[in-house]
Amino acid sequence: MLGQKSITINGAEVGIEAILLGATTSIGGFLFGYDTGQISGMLLFDDFKKRFATHEDDGSYEWKPILQSLLVSLMSIGCLFGALSGAYTADWWGRRRSMSFGVAVFIVGNILQITAINSWIHMMMGRFVAGLGVGNLSVGVPMFQAESSPREIRGAVVASYQLMITIGILVANIVNYAVRGIEDSDASWRIVIGIGICLSLPLGIGIMCVPESPRWLASRGEWDGARHSLARLRGKKNDPTNAVIEDDLREMKEILQKESQVGQGSWLECFSMATSTPKVLYRTLLGIGIHFLQQWSGINYFFYYGATVFESAGVQDPILTQLILGAVNVVMTFYGLYVVEKYGRRWPLFIGALWQAVWLLVFASLGTANPPETHKSTGIMMIVSACMFIASFAGTWGPMAWVVIGETFPLRTRAKQASLATAGNWLGNFMIGFLTPLATSGIGYAFGFVFFGTNLAAALLVYFFLYESRTLSLENVDLMYGQKELKAWTSSKWVPPGYVNRRLRVGQADLSKQDEGRGDHREIA
Repeated sequence: MLGQKSITINGAEVGIEAILLGATTSIGGFLFGYDTGQISGMLLFDDFKKRFATHEDDGSYEWKPILQSLLVSLMSIGCLFGALSGAYTADWWGRRRSMSFGVAVFIVGNILQITAINSWIHMMMGRFVAGLGVGNLSVGVPMFQAESSPREIRGAVVASYQLMITIGILVANIVNYAVRGIEDSDASWRIVIGIGICLSLPLGIGIMCVPESPRWLASRGEWDGARHSLARLRGKKNDPTNAVIEDDLREMKEILQKESQVGQGSWLECFSMATSTPKVLYRTLLGIGIHFLQQWSGINYFFYYGATVFESAGVQDPILTQLILGAVNVVMTFYGLYVVEKYGRRWPLFIGALWQAVWLLVFASLGTANPPETHKSTGIMMIVSACMFIASFAGTWGPMAWVVIGETFPLRTRAKQASLATAGNWLGNFMIGFLTPLATSGIGYAFGFVFFGTNLAAALLVYFFLYESRTLSLENVDLMYGQKELKAWTSSKWVPPGYVNRRLRVGQADLSKQDEGRGDHREIA
């Protein structure tokens, strides 16, 4: 039924199932965000500290920096290995089954955490296993969305992954805020973790109800399956020979015929310069660089340790402050969904990185020059700076980094390159989670100067190396990277051969003009 229904977006028909696919798969982002957001508040819960923190001589329970680092960051190491394994499961089992597997691993990890009694190692290993599942999903979801979504909504659908990350963080903050009244009971943190299990089930089950990736099916020679999948995603289930579907299939066949001559890409090929596929090494390093710097923008400095940082700064209710930051994150990500389709990828990422650098400089300068412990106004301005930073990240680097890895790599090595890029994300995530307590105890708020520098580096990377892929099919993105004379900063003007603009082929443009002429004639009559 749904495979026969469509709506018009950007002048083209998009199937209801394509929108349903985007909504269902984005739950993977929600799990990522929820797992990120929950630990910040849990670290402050009395019962959680009594069970897993260090018992001091004065009878209090405090987190040692190294213990706090390991407890928070081991999830990221799990995510890194999960991301690398995601390339295999996505290619072997298909995109849908791979995601169901990721959900199952995530649930096992959460069960391990809930059953922890007094051992921080038990809790840490549970976070590690849950990370394996989240890492697997962080590869599979953006790749599946990019391969399956019609090009007219691809950017917004893939960016919705980041939107759900922000919603997951916000929901975790809300749950933490709601249960803080029972923080002296083990129910406080067990409820927070248990809710994550319940919220993962719609993805694990729902993903099997949407079409498989047509590009994955085509790469295995299942052209009838690819045609049927495309028809459902375009709302043309009963018209699989429609011209739009034929056009999509033709582009797939052209690129697959070229790639089939040299077989399936290996891990080594992702780092090779001697291949028939253009700029493979270039794109591998670009994807890793963008995702590593996304984490080193400083975002998880606030979301992992924000409550602890603001508590030490003298803020009376650090969990409420964290809730405010989460709300800003969600609201501005909706704006990011508009920006990614309206203005493309390059300029929002470039301007966003510069804006983030400015506010982190303000944050670090104020905290260092006038410590918030003795200057109340400094604490207020640091919260404002954090909000302004998060507003920019949520509208630019948050969603668009995932869009970039979803559409930059060639089909031949896409799963492996996406895994490497996502592994770069989780490596950066781990480093932030592990180093922040140590750096904060050593240099305090001056750690913000490091993030100022990494954001400037991110702006330069985008300007000089990232090509603009807005409204291009994945096959034409591959063709664009093969243009030897084309530079990243002029790539937005590039139009594929045989196209009038990035949206219309020559024949389609002529038909459109004829339709307009017939419409005008009818109006005159």
